[in-house]
Amino acid sequence: MNVKPIKNEADYDAALAAIDSLMGTAPDTPQGDKLDVLVTLVEAYEAEHWPIEAPDPISAIKHVMESRGFRQKDFAALIGSQPHASEVLNRHRPLTLPMIRALAAEWNLPADTLVREYELTPTP
Repeated sequence: MNVKPIKNEADYDAALAAIDSLMGTAPDTPQGDKLDVLVTLVEAYEAEHWPIEAPDPISAIKHVMESRGFRQKDFAALIGSQPHASEVLNRHRPLTLPMIRALAAEWNLPADTLVREYELTPTP
C-alpha cells in the first residue's frame, strides 16, 4: 500500500481521485484497507481545513422545528409561555437553563449546542 499524508490541495485532490477509483472494493482486502486509510486521511484534512461549526442555539431550534414539523405553539408548550417562545425565537430573550433542559430532554437537542452564546437582537 502506497499512501502518503495529505499536506495540500493537490494531495487532497489526488486522495479524492484514489477514493473514487477504490469505491466498491471489498472490505478486508488490500484495496479495501487502502480505501479505509484514504477516507480517514481525507476526513482529517477536511476537519482541519474546513471545520463545520455547530449552529447557534436558535438556528438549531428552528431547524429542529422545521424538520420535525413543530410550530411555535409546540415550542411555547415546551417552555411554558407563548410570549417567551416568540421572544426567544426572535432573539429578544435568551434561553434559560430550564428551557435548555426541556429542549434537551423532550426534543433530544444536544445541551452543548443550546448553551452556546449567541447574539440577541434589541427589542424595538
